[in-house]
Amino acid sequence: MTAVRQAAPAGMSIGSVLDRLRSEFPDVTISKIRFLEAEGLISPERTPSGYRRFSVADIERLRYVLTAQRDQYLPLKVIKEQLEAIDRGAATVGARNDAPRRPRILSVAPGDVSPEDFRVDREIRVSREDLIARAGVDEKFLAELVRAGLVVPGAAGFFDEESVTLARTAKAMSEFGLEVRHLRAFKLAADREASLVSQIAGPVAKGRDAGARDRAEEMVRELAALSLTLHTSLVKKAVRDALDR
Repeated sequence: MTAVRQAAPAGMSIGSVLDRLRSEFPDVTISKIRFLEAEGLISPERTPSGYRRFSVADIERLRYVLTAQRDQYLPLKVIKEQLEAIDRGAATVGARNDAPRRPRILSVAPGDVSPEDFRVDREIRVSREDLIARAGVDEKFLAELVRAGLVVPGAAGFFDEESVTLARTAKAMSEFGLEVRHLRAFKLAADREASLVSQIAGPVAKGRDAGARDRAEEMVRELAALSLTLHTSLVKKAVRDALDR
């Protein structure tokens, strides 16, 4: 990578780099690039006046990091380890398949959330052992989730499919240093949103006509989907604003 850096032109500004990457990574911002530099994933040159100057190698390195985050949801710690291996000559930035990979564990669909995502399959029951195996957690971590009320078994001791996703997601977040107690804030926010949705749909469910219950359930699904889309957008904006400070 050193040879590539030396062979590159005088260097590009951070704005020029953003223009080059934005078509492939629409969510990338100047703040994001600065953050990756602060985390040690890129090291652009600095002019005597302090301006960043990015080489071709810097841009390829950025593209590698952004691709790993977008396509594999890899933590920055893992990406940094991969880059260190590249720096040692074990791989090249251009040959992304040479770097260690791990399967994606979450699927995040772009755009609005569908009400159909909130249909509940009451027939699926997951044992404690199956949940541990599928979510990639241990007994101690699951016990913490249960104590915190994030994962709740049914009366017979079985869990549902959503519990698997919850446990898996909590485990992934723990890799960033978040403890189970920190995740209580997410649970409290979800409870408040669910309570608001129930207040709106409750009167409909109490109607005397035969289809009242079905209409109420459909309303709940639609409101839940809209609520999640709104929540996601608000979090995105808040995080971007925080990074821009």
